[in-house]
Amino acid sequence: MTDSHCHIAGEEFIADLDAVVERAKAAGVSRALVILGAEDDAEIARAATVLTAWPQCRFAIGVHPHHAKVFESNPQAAAEKVAERLEALPEARAIGEIGLDYHYDFSPRDVQQQVFRAQIRLAGELGLPVVIHTREADADTVAILREEGKGALRGVLHCFTGGLSLARAGLDLGFHISLAGILTFPKAADLRATVKTLPPDRLLAETDSPYLAPVPYRGKRNEPAYVAYVVAALADIHGLDAGDMARQTSANFHTLFRP
Repeated sequence: MTDSHCHIAGEEFIADLDAVVERAKAAGVSRALVILGAEDDAEIARAATVLTAWPQCRFAIGVHPHHAKVFESNPQAAAEKVAERLEALPEARAIGEIGLDYHYDFSPRDVQQQVFRAQIRLAGELGLPVVIHTREADADTVAILREEGKGALRGVLHCFTGGLSLARAGLDLGFHISLAGILTFPKAADLRATVKTLPPDRLLAETDSPYLAPVPYRGKRNEPAYVAYVVAALADIHGLDAGDMARQTSANFHTLFRP
């Protein structure tokens, strides 16, 4: 199995990263894509610790919409910072997570959009996929991806919780759709119904650790080992064997991120 999105370079895993990695391997997780904030020097530094504990990990580096305000005076500087971080980390395979978040509005919306656009242009220049965060901003997110990606961008809608229209827009862009622990929540019936309509060869499984732990760990710190519960839920929705779904989502990960 592959955890296509986690934050194990975060402070939440400093004390027991080795144990977290061992539990992941014991659960059958072979690798993970670890998300790093380009503006977070401490998190960037911990990438080396992650690689020591789990050499098979790969990384995505970007400026999250919550932190776009750091670059308010010069949005292009966000892309420049990401480019600098990517060059320094050979194991980096994507730009992300990037996008728009109108739920919290921790950064002004116009700044979010400018920083998002700059990073998409960088992805196009470097030929890298993007990891997209969108919350209550679907129309603007899709519009910017279309405008700046020009149909040539690869990527994933991470921690997907949207409806069929967003899923179809993502698929039309050539993107993958990644599901997290929310898929296992009792009240996520609408999400499961949407996922049932999506082709398995475009699906990824993630934890978004330390957030959104699946049932039966809901409310606790999430970790890569628990991606098995997401894979099992995907398999059940599509009427497939869990092992087959694990192999499919891992193959999809390799297709997109070329680790």
